[in-house]
Formats: sequence, C-alpha cells, structure tokens
Amino acid sequence: MVAELTRRDTLGAGVATLGCALGAPALSQRSTADVIVVGAGVFGVWTAHALQAAGRRVMLVDAWAPGHVRASSGGESRMTRGSYGADEVYTRMAWDSLAEWRALSARAELPLFHRSGVLFFFPRMEEYAVKTMEVHRRLKLPTELLDNKAMARRFPQIDFTGVEIGLYEPEFGALMARRSVETLAAEFVAAGGAYRRAAIAPPDAGTGLLARITTSAGETLEAPHFVFACGPWLPRLFPDLLGTRIFPTRQEVFFFAPPAGEDRFTVGRFPNWADFNEGDIFYGFPDLEGRGIKIAHDRHGPRMDPDGGDRIPSAAALANVRTFLERRFPALRGAPVSEARVCQYENSANGDLLIDFHPDRPNLLLVGAGSGHGFKHGPAVGRHAASLLLHEHAPREPRFSLASKGDHKARAVH
Repeated sequence: MVAELTRRDTLGAGVATLGCALGAPALSQRSTADVIVVGAGVFGVWTAHALQAAGRRVMLVDAWAPGHVRASSGGESRMTRGSYGADEVYTRMAWDSLAEWRALSARAELPLFHRSGVLFFFPRMEEYAVKTMEVHRRLKLPTELLDNKAMARRFPQIDFTGVEIGLYEPEFGALMARRSVETLAAEFVAAGGAYRRAAIAPPDAGTGLLARITTSAGETLEAPHFVFACGPWLPRLFPDLLGTRIFPTRQEVFFFAPPAGEDRFTVGRFPNWADFNEGDIFYGFPDLEGRGIKIAHDRHGPRMDPDGGDRIPSAAALANVRTFLERRFPALRGAPVSEARVCQYENSANGDLLIDFHPDRPNLLLVGAGSGHGFKHGPAVGRHAASLLLHEHAPREPRFSLASKGDHKARAVH
C-alpha cells in the first residue's frame, strides 16, 4: 500500500488522496509518538524526517494534506538560490539544503529539482550584489559576476536595457514544491512514521510542559514533545503570542504560455531569475514541465486570511505583471495566461525565520515565518529544529528566536 501511495503521489495525485490514505487508525488518548509535528508543509515534513532519522517515533498531523492548495508550501514551484546579500546564514542554509533536495529528487519518479541556474540582475553594482559576492567567495560557491554584454550573449531572451550587472548561480534552480512535500511525507510513512489528517485546536493556555493537544473532533493526542509548523495558521493557534508577529500576505503568481514550438524558455536554456529594479523586485521561472513561464511581483500584498481569503487573481495584478513581462521579455508580448494562483507569504516583521520554543511551554517548538523565501531551506530548518528538540544545549541562531520578532513590518531579508 505505501509503495503504491509513493508512486501515485510522486506522479502528482491529489493531496486529499494522500491525506486520507496515509491517515492512521483512530488513536487512544495516549499516542506512542515521542514527538507530534503539527503542519505537513515543507518545515513540518523535513522536521519529522530529521527526527525520524534520529530514531524518534514521530506523528505528523495536518488539517488537510501535505502541500495542500492553501498551504504556503503548496503550488508548483519554488526557487532555490544562495544570493542573500550579507545574510550569510541563509546562503549557508540554502547551499547545505541543496544536496538533500537533489537526493530527494533522485529518489522520485519525476524530478523534484530542476538545475536551471539562477540569475539576479541589477541596474548598477549595488551593496546587495557586492555583499552577495563577498559571501559566495568566502564559501567558495561557483557564482559568476556578469556584465550587461555577457548576460545578453548568454540569455538573449531577456532585454537587459538599464541593467549593468548580474549574479549567476549555476548550481541552483527550481524545486517542484507540492510534489516534493508529498514525496517526503510518503517516504516518512514508508519508514514507519504516523500521519493523521486532523485539525488541531489552539493549545491550552498556561505554563509548564504541554501534555496534550486536542483535535476539532474532540480527540486528545499526547506526547512528550510538540512542534507547531503551521505556516499562516500559527497566529490563529497562538494569537496572544504570534498574532502581531506574523503577517500573512496575499501574493499573486501568473504563468504565461510561450509561442507554439518555442523552446528558448525551457530548463537548460532559460534560468530562474530576479530583477532588482530600485528595490522593486520581480522574479520568475522557466517553462517547467509545460506549465508556462512563471512571473510574480515580490512586493508584499494585503493581509491574507488563509482559510477564507479570496484566491481569485486580480486584473490589476495581472496588468502589472504583463507590463513587466512585455518590457523585459519581448518574445512573450501578448502571451496568454496559462495559469494563475493566489498564495500567501507568512512574514515575520523583517523576514527572518522563526525556530524557537514557546516561552511558557518548554516542550513546544514553534517553526515558521517562511516570509516568502523559506521553502528552499526546508532540510536545514528540519535539522535545526530536530537538534533543538534532541539536544538541550544545541546551538541556537539568535535571528530565529521569538525574542527577535517585532510587531511592525520592516522587511530586511530578500
């Protein structure tokens, strides 16, 4: 049964099928898990995977299914890249995670990682680019610094008018998001992990060790340790603690169909990219698996309710993206929209991740605030979260602490 599930999920079967089929039988109040991980998005599944690899019995719980459509880990694709300006912690995490993404992709029936390369380009030599190259040279990454002529020769599909320099990362590229989460969840179950499809109520207020959590159906689940990796639902589960520290925003993504027979925008000929234009960033993907060329504006949208928020793309957002598309990619002028999605970022005030214990519940670890760039770091986040649970004196990254999270948005991580 598990082998069949793995095969179907890798081929992109519905997430609801995975959620129902992997569900364990009804549990008594006392489970046999050492750790219950709530949230089967990218942070939750990699944390469950790391704990399982360390020999712990783990139960993974999600209200819908791994990588479901409303999750921040849902959707088709995410970029993996190492360009982060001076934020070396994220460059290291992205690079360290890449090997595990490649290994997961190699085990899957269809590729989960596409080595398309990543090009960031700028109107002039900016501090972000300078600091990125300093970090990459220190870490010995194979990043290339390109001028306008070199970029135009290598990627003639892009109109580089007004662009002076670019950073090209040949080893990075695109991750197939939903399918990656489904595949890792299926592997977790195949290795003996437990999966439950259940909605979890906000944990009881109070102090001291958390003994149990309760499902919306009234069932009680007990374990010595808990991880809550619930993305944009974290503020709802912990309103007093996170209600003003995590800001889910509405983000619109569009896919455009290339002309018939056009292969210049496919993987191997066209990179993942980001256009840093005076801090107003657009980013995009090549035509992955025939879905079309993906383009989005990286500007934070309005506040988003992950349950009831409107997920119909707006005409204004489409017009904004199309104007950019037709200026920067002349061959795609007039290209029809092949797909559109509304998702959400779940932002911290400045863009740093959250991986820290609840201040009143020492056995409850909070993992989230992906802030629009977290997916690529999934393996490193899982290892770090597992280390905090397994080792009392494990090193902690101050930037991931709850104490560092403000309540006024001032984005600093890109």
